[in-house]
Amino acid sequence: MAAVSAGILLYRLVTSGIEVLLVHPGGPFWPKKNESAWSIPKGLVDPREDHLDAAKRELLEETGIKLRSDPQWLGSYKQPGSKTVDVWVAKADGSENPDLSVSTMLELEWPPRSGQRAFFPEVDRAEWSNLEDAARALHKGQVAISTDLRSKLSDSE
Repeated sequence: MAAVSAGILLYRLVTSGIEVLLVHPGGPFWPKKNESAWSIPKGLVDPREDHLDAAKRELLEETGIKLRSDPQWLGSYKQPGSKTVDVWVAKADGSENPDLSVSTMLELEWPPRSGQRAFFPEVDRAEWSNLEDAARALHKGQVAISTDLRSKLSDSE
């Protein structure tokens, strides 16, 4: 069975348009990569875990943000490979400031084949981004998420 992740895309309305909260992966492979490297806050759904509960958990684990608004379903997105990401969107209430000191730490062998273990934050940056910049920053499999958010917000006006 293919892996399923769940995530929440926070958005806010600013005078210049719509901004979304994106996260940048931590670890030794990503520090200088920006284009097509960012993601929505998301993570794997545990067996028997409700997908929305997993999305809320991942938002908290990766950004320190506890969701205060009711998320709305956006859709399921097939990623390159075989993973699917179930995505909800939620409007930020203005109090959402990422606190990356809470980010989960990943352990891996570093440098490769050295036998040494090192710890890296799962997320090393979180930033608000307009939708045009988000389309360039997001992993290719997640670009449709920002496009669908724009459509959803246009439809609700």
